[in-house]
Amino acid sequence: MKKLLLTTLSLIFAISIFAQTQTTFILVRHAEKGDDGTRNPPLNEDGTARSANLAEMLANQEVSALYSTPFKRTQETLQPIADMKGMEVMNYDPYAKGEWLATLIDKHSGGTVVISGHSNTIPALANALVGNETFSQFDEKDYSNLIIIVTNEVGKGKLVRLKF
Repeated sequence: MKKLLLTTLSLIFAISIFAQTQTTFILVRHAEKGDDGTRNPPLNEDGTARSANLAEMLANQEVSALYSTPFKRTQETLQPIADMKGMEVMNYDPYAKGEWLATLIDKHSGGTVVISGHSNTIPALANALVGNETFSQFDEKDYSNLIIIVTNEVGKGKLVRLKF
């Protein structure tokens, strides 16, 4: 009985340690963008509302880091979360994948990383994290994808796909 208890406790301990090393990625395409005639427009009214909704959805979630591409629309998508949690939105190269994602897994092990990108870059990041071509480019009018991937290694992620 004592051996079974120790084995059970060892298993529970191992599972809890393993769970703590998993990094959760929340990937979103930027919210609806305005049309100001530039290549770097801000969010429009719908986009501002969607980004506020995303922040509300994550209000009770501990967030380790926020990353966006260096465009207004991606930064503004995460800014309500940053404001709510007293964080900074950090820029990343929209075409970075493998090594950058591995660095994030190591740096934020056991934490949650929220990344805002584009209709072509978020599917590519998700595919890299799960290790297969699950996603193709999002439709240009679709801003509702919310991808959650939990992993401790690039290419080995477990996926949950939602709409918001």
